[in-house]
Amino acid sequence: MRFATYWKRLALALTYLLLVACGSVSEKDSAPSRVPDVSQIPDAVPKYEPRSKYGNPAQYEVFGKNYYTLASAEGYHEKGIASWYGTKFHGRRTSSGEIYDMYKMTAAHKTLPLPSYAEVTNLENGRKVIVKINDRGPFHDNRLIDLSYSAATKLGIVSKGTGLVEVRTITPGKAGKTVTSRERESQPVKPAGSAAMFLQVGAFSTLNRAEQVKVRLQQDIADSVTIMPVNGVQGTLYRVRVGPLASVAYGDDLAARLVGLGFRDSHIVVD
Repeated sequence: MRFATYWKRLALALTYLLLVACGSVSEKDSAPSRVPDVSQIPDAVPKYEPRSKYGNPAQYEVFGKNYYTLASAEGYHEKGIASWYGTKFHGRRTSSGEIYDMYKMTAAHKTLPLPSYAEVTNLENGRKVIVKINDRGPFHDNRLIDLSYSAATKLGIVSKGTGLVEVRTITPGKAGKTVTSRERESQPVKPAGSAAMFLQVGAFSTLNRAEQVKVRLQQDIADSVTIMPVNGVQGTLYRVRVGPLASVAYGDDLAARLVGLGFRDSHIVVD
């Protein structure tokens, strides 16, 4: 009985650590009152580290949704929406057990092993940073990664609150060109508009089913609805997408509306 009680308490402790991770609580967050010169803050330096004792369960649940920690960070590449966190969590413990410092180059991710390292690119202006992923989150729908205040500032997304990004993990020890923080600051910024958002309502194995969903959507919403075929190892899938979307906020609102229409699995994708 004592053994069972111990494991129950441990599970509760792990869940607590995950819930206090960035983006998991709805209290208002903010930037520091005195804005630092983030150009003097270096990128995270990838290095080999053993998996954290905390924050790496094979599976965990937050707000009724299950997440599965990846066995390895190697080869991970994803596009999506980045958010950021600041003063609200500054000085508090992250899911890995480290203390969150909003002035360091760190981030939170729902499934990458802790710790991991990744290069994050703002697809709207071309800026890049390297962060250490040491926390869990964000647990807001349609968010891929939660950046520290400094990382988000360097990428230019703090004022907007969110940004369209590409996340590529870095394997320590792998050959590759090292770019210093100063070199990154001097790199030219690309013009905005190099990425687009869509709300993917579903992916179907038959064109007929995809067309049925498209017709249903066009009866309920005024946005453009398209079918995008994609070839995979198991054949062709037909993705039904709405967009491009004007903003992240609009995508969130539209996804919520579609839940009421019976489309519960829609999510924002970035191309």
